[in-house]
Amino acid sequence: MDKTPLKGWNHVPPVPIKVSPFFTWPPRPLEMVGWIWNSWFLITEKLILVAVAFVSFYWFQPPLAESREFAFDWITQMYLRNLILMTAVAGGLHLYFYTFTKQGQRLRYDPRPLMKAGRQFTLGGQIRDNMFWTLASGVTVWTAYEVLMFWALANGYAPMLTFAAHPVWFVALFLLIPIWESFYFYWIHRLLHVSFLYKHVHALHHRNINVGPWSGLSMHPVEHLIFLGSVLIHWGVAAHPIHILFHLQYYALTAATTHTGFEGLLVKDKNRLALGTFHHQMHHRYFECNYGSLEIPWDKFFGSFHDGTIGADARIRERRKRLMKS
Repeated sequence: MDKTPLKGWNHVPPVPIKVSPFFTWPPRPLEMVGWIWNSWFLITEKLILVAVAFVSFYWFQPPLAESREFAFDWITQMYLRNLILMTAVAGGLHLYFYTFTKQGQRLRYDPRPLMKAGRQFTLGGQIRDNMFWTLASGVTVWTAYEVLMFWALANGYAPMLTFAAHPVWFVALFLLIPIWESFYFYWIHRLLHVSFLYKHVHALHHRNINVGPWSGLSMHPVEHLIFLGSVLIHWGVAAHPIHILFHLQYYALTAATTHTGFEGLLVKDKNRLALGTFHHQMHHRYFECNYGSLEIPWDKFFGSFHDGTIGADARIRERRKRLMKS
């Protein structure tokens, strides 16, 4: 197995990159337990966002009864909450890592600075462009889906789940939502790389060859509709309002964290919070690889997996040549 890391990067994690042990043979139970533990405990994005969903529901969410009819006040309240959340997460990460450079270049994948100018950007610069599409379109579509789902729950059009009636399923759903998101993301991402959709829709997101926190949700409005449409599964799969909040907050806010451009947040020289993945960072540089995530390794199944080694790089380059000819 090739273990020679790629060159041209400031930081490369241990390679070859490993996918979820749930999809390897022979089974390795201890690795499976470790994967779940590292994904959820002790301080992880997922657990933090579960807490954010609970706080949002109990302190910053209009009563469900108000959602039976569309009204400016409760919809605006949800929009402002989401606007503040996205600004706090993406803006906070950008200030910490790029404005104040608190971590310097440590754990940063791409050594190049973010682009301050460029004709490909709507507002003339990468950060301004990313902020515009994230806030003007991304937060709007995110809120629209929340409004739709809460309206559906309030009127009985979508099935409701309560902890009292189904405590095990209530907890399990938090664990299953990221798995569903991983499945969903791969397939819609492959769709967005079809020539027509890539040219007219997904190319906007790929303006970001070197990514920052504001890049994650910087997309064409059509892509926002497709990307965040993952939550529509709850028209059939029963959920509590907290699950709806978690589902969309997870998808929207981890778009910012996974595009941070840094592997993690260092505290006393130790990575205390995993953030950006080298797996997806390579997708932005090499395009036709790593369409999905590591939880469900569709890329390995279909030959588009780049594991961060020189050998894999050669295979991906050949694959790109074949795709360009076809």
